[in-house]
Amino acid sequence: MTTLSFDEDGVDVVYEGTEFRLSKDLIEGATGKSYFDVTDHEVLQIVEESPDLAGEPRRIGDVVG
Repeated sequence: MTTLSFDEDGVDVVYEGTEFRLSKDLIEGATGKSYFDVTDHEVLQIVEESPDLAGEPRRIGDVVG
């Protein structure tokens, strides 16, 4: 299971027991979108090869805002 914790500067990730941070700039570069327009599903796709994308995607701007 992957855990994502969003804030205004990036995302704290726990993936298979490993904790790391994805910066806002890295996420924008990987998606080609403004950080606050990226969805949680898109971040999961950066972290995992084949994530289970259950539920509706949520924009980071809605989660943080």
